[in-house]
Amino acid sequence: MLSRRDLLKSAGVGALALGVSSQPVFAAAEKVVKMDAMLPPPKGNRVVICGGGWAGLTVAKYLKKENPNIEVILIEKRPNFFSCPISNQWLADLVSLDFLSHDYNQPASKYGYKFINAVVIGIERDKKRVYTPHGYIEYNYLVLAPGIKYNYKAWFGDNKDMINYTRVHYPAAFIPGSEHLALKRKVHEFEEGDFIITVPPGAYRCPPAPYERACMIAEVFKRNKVKGRVIILDPKDDIAPKGPGFRAAYEQVYLGIVEYVPKASIKEVDPVKKIIKTTAGDFKFADANLVPPHQAGELVWMADLIAKDKDGKPTGWADQDPLTFQAKSDPNVFLVGDVIGGVPYPKSGHMGNSQGKIVAKIIASRIAGKEYKPTLPDNTCYSMVNGSPQEAIVINVTYDYNEKEKKITPKPKVINERSEALAKATYEWARSMYKDMFA
Repeated sequence: MLSRRDLLKSAGVGALALGVSSQPVFAAAEKVVKMDAMLPPPKGNRVVICGGGWAGLTVAKYLKKENPNIEVILIEKRPNFFSCPISNQWLADLVSLDFLSHDYNQPASKYGYKFINAVVIGIERDKKRVYTPHGYIEYNYLVLAPGIKYNYKAWFGDNKDMINYTRVHYPAAFIPGSEHLALKRKVHEFEEGDFIITVPPGAYRCPPAPYERACMIAEVFKRNKVKGRVIILDPKDDIAPKGPGFRAAYEQVYLGIVEYVPKASIKEVDPVKKIIKTTAGDFKFADANLVPPHQAGELVWMADLIAKDKDGKPTGWADQDPLTFQAKSDPNVFLVGDVIGGVPYPKSGHMGNSQGKIVAKIIASRIAGKEYKPTLPDNTCYSMVNGSPQEAIVINVTYDYNEKEKKITPKPKVINERSEALAKATYEWARSMYKDMFA
């Protein structure tokens, strides 16, 4: 948990926005500690949600649907919503930017929750306070849904110059915003040579995303008759999930354009010399989409709710109950979406939305003093593997819980045969999900 002593170390907003620092950063010490309340104390039950992605938005809407009398406050640092799901199709000009962008004010107005466009600079769990540059907000229940941050330290240690150089010149584009705009520009301006995509080790946001992105970048190269290749450097032994479907696309649709390299764990990255050393060999590149390892978003670290491994080292992901999503060390805090750890749930938009509905029911039931037996979430993930004609593959996953073993087991159903019907279903799924969060 963030202490007042930690708050005294605050210095500037830039590092938090980049997700580099593990401490809150905004203003001089006195300004944070002596900060006034931004809102009056809660009169009834107030739920503060930090993070307006797929999970946070869903919690906000469905809490108000469960009980309109609950005061719900959604804090998000971005002024508008940009969807990572379907953004790979946008890279290849299959959808417009409007398809990905949405207005935060519309659902807040319709469902009666308060939207605050601000950066969270501190969390004091003992006082039940969330700090923003505009003052602190008290809560009865706190939901943390900040998504991910990048762990560039795994590549560069404390070399901030190298981290910033990589971030600017070879953006990962797994966090919504300018990174996606920069990546699209790079892809469409690429002329020749090898374009490398790195797949993060361990858990990361949307497991099929790098493989789908390779297809969509290859689609642009194919369309523009670029003399180049997309090379995927993957630390795993094989593509997962939907491996057969992606492999068929690489071999049949993008033969000679996409090269998949398994068992390519990164040993060293030199973005200046444009070379990556891996366990599968060294690779030079003309340009790249360098995706470092992922971790839970900054706010989970700020709240001191990161799980520890058997040796006492941070796992990088939240320490939450697998069924209720409550922080194990603080039952008044809920962790939802991409931040969670220790369960076999993919970090996807659909999963965040599904978890958000469960968390809303749990909190509303707790406020009402009622028993609620948590259900398990589900997941659906479409991947576009051909742009002309548009064809997709899909995975649907439900989950079983073994009470005796306290174990959650996924039950996946995969369609690896690409089809235009699944491409159409991709957009129908996206429209229905956007409607569920915003309409």
